[in-house]
Amino acid sequence: MVLGESKGLVLFAKDYKEKDKLVKIFTESFGKQMFFIKNAHRKNNPLMPALLPFTQAVYIGDFRTEGLSFINSSKEVKPFLTIQQDIFLNAYATYILNLADKAIEDRVYDPGLFSFCMQALELIDEGKDPEVITNIFEIQILHRFGVAIDWRSCRVCGQTQGRFDYSSKYSGVLCEAHWAMDDRRYHGDPRAIHFIRLFSAVSYDKLNKIEVGTETKAQIRKIIDELYDEYVGVHLKSKKFIDQMKTWENTLKEKRQDDES
Repeated sequence: MVLGESKGLVLFAKDYKEKDKLVKIFTESFGKQMFFIKNAHRKNNPLMPALLPFTQAVYIGDFRTEGLSFINSSKEVKPFLTIQQDIFLNAYATYILNLADKAIEDRVYDPGLFSFCMQALELIDEGKDPEVITNIFEIQILHRFGVAIDWRSCRVCGQTQGRFDYSSKYSGVLCEAHWAMDDRRYHGDPRAIHFIRLFSAVSYDKLNKIEVGTETKAQIRKIIDELYDEYVGVHLKSKKFIDQMKTWENTLKEKRQDDES
C-alpha cells in the first residue's frame, strides 16, 4: 500500500451493491487501478465530480499493489465537458480509453501511455477531428499489443516515396515495384496507406496540418480494422458502437439533404 497522490483519468465507473461504486482510474504514477468508493451515491458526496467519466483530477488516497485501492480526496478536477455532452465524441473517447485499458495490465507504470490518452482526449474536447485522433492512437498503440510494423520504407528495397501497400508476409509496407512479391497483400487504397504511414510517426502537436477526406477516412478505417482483426483480436463494444454510429451519421446527412431539396 502507498499513501500518496497522482494525476488520473477516469476509465469507467460502475455501481457496486446499492450505495457504493467501483471506479477504474488510469493514474500517472501507479498505473490503472480499481478504486472502491464507499457511499458514492450519498447526496453531496465531495468526491463525485472527480469520479464522472471523462474527468481528469489529482487523486489522493491508498494506492494498493493488490485488491482494491481507495480514494480519500481529490483536487484539480477538470471534466472534459464537450466530450461529456456529445454522444459522438463520447464514443471515440470511450474507445480510446478502452483500448488503453486492454493494452497494458493493471498497476503497470506507463506515464507515456497516460500522457498519450490525456492528449487524445484534450484534442477531442477542443473540437479536433475525433476520427483522425482515434486512428493515430490505434496505429501508435499497436506495439503495446506486441505488434511491430515497419511503416517507414519498403521492406524489400527501402524506398520511402511513392505508392505503398501493407504486407503481412513482410510485416510492413511494400512499394509499388514490389507488390507482386505478396499476392495476399492488403490491396489497400494507396492514399489511405499514405496517411497510416504518417499516423504511425506523427505527434498530436502536428494535427492541425492533417486533413483527410471522407472517402479516405473510410479506407483508413477498413485497413486499421483488418490490422486489428489480424494481429490484436480485441473486439470492443465501444468500437462496434462507433461502426453503428457511422450509419446513423450517414442517415442523418441523407435526411438533411432530402429536407433541403
